[in-house]
Amino acid sequence: MFTVRPETGRVHAPRFSNLIENIFENELPNFLTNEYLKHTGPSVNIKETKNAYNIQISAAGFEKDSFTVKVEDSLLTISAEAKEDKLEEGEKITRKEFTHASFKRTFTLPKTIVADKIGAGYENGILKVTLPKMEEAKAKGIIEVKIS
Repeated sequence: MFTVRPETGRVHAPRFSNLIENIFENELPNFLTNEYLKHTGPSVNIKETKNAYNIQISAAGFEKDSFTVKVEDSLLTISAEAKEDKLEEGEKITRKEFTHASFKRTFTLPKTIVADKIGAGYENGILKVTLPKMEEAKAKGIIEVKIS
């Protein structure tokens, strides 16, 4: 909260140390909690080349086997689910910040994709999905038309 001192017209903010203390004394605001992060999807980059569309999904913390990539009609669905570890007998959690994480992203495919040749790989926290184009959809380059 900011206050204005009428006699000087200057704006004063609470001391920074008080702000930090208040954050850690209370629960973090909702937008900074794992609950918020759990409901937002991962970031996606889509690049188009001459031969394919390449989708990159930032999905660190997942295992390769956690992902499912499906095509149904003209929809590409990419999802993942990471399960929590079970406690072994005699273990006690002092603090737990790891949570169950999952996401699902759906994309409408153009009719120019060869669906049965879609490929995917996972490396360094990035899921890469390649959507190859049909031959007739590939750019043929520049064609010069002669005028008669």
